[in-house]
Amino acid sequence: MSLEEHRSAEPLSAREIVTTRVFAAPRERVFRAWTDPEHLVRWWGPKGFTSTFQAFDLRPGGVWRFVMHGPDGVDYKNKSVFVEIVRPERIVFQHVSGPAFLVTATFAEQAGKTKVTF
Repeated sequence: MSLEEHRSAEPLSAREIVTTRVFAAPRERVFRAWTDPEHLVRWWGPKGFTSTFQAFDLRPGGVWRFVMHGPDGVDYKNKSVFVEIVRPERIVFQHVSGPAFLVTATFAEQAGKTKVTF
C-alpha cells in the first residue's frame, strides 16, 4: 500500500487539525477580520511572518493568492480557492499549492463573543 493509499484509508479525525478560540468581539466583526483583506493581511500566518496579498476574490471559485514572508527571509507562495462563503457563519477554502488541504472556519455566537473553529 502506498503512503497516499494509507492516508486516504485513515479516518478523517486522524488527518485533521482542529483549533478553537473564543474572541471577545461580535461575530460580524470577527467574520470581517477573516474576509476583509485589509484586516486579514495584518494577522494571517504564523507568529513572526508577514504576508503580501496578490489576489483575494471572496466568492465560491474565487482565488486567494499571497506570499508569506518568514522571519528567516524565506518567501512561501500560497494559492487557495474559495469553496463556500456563508456570511457570517462559515468560510471554506481549498489550499491548492503544496501541501494541498481543505480549511473550514466556522463562527458561532457565544454570549456576545465569537467562537471560531478552524
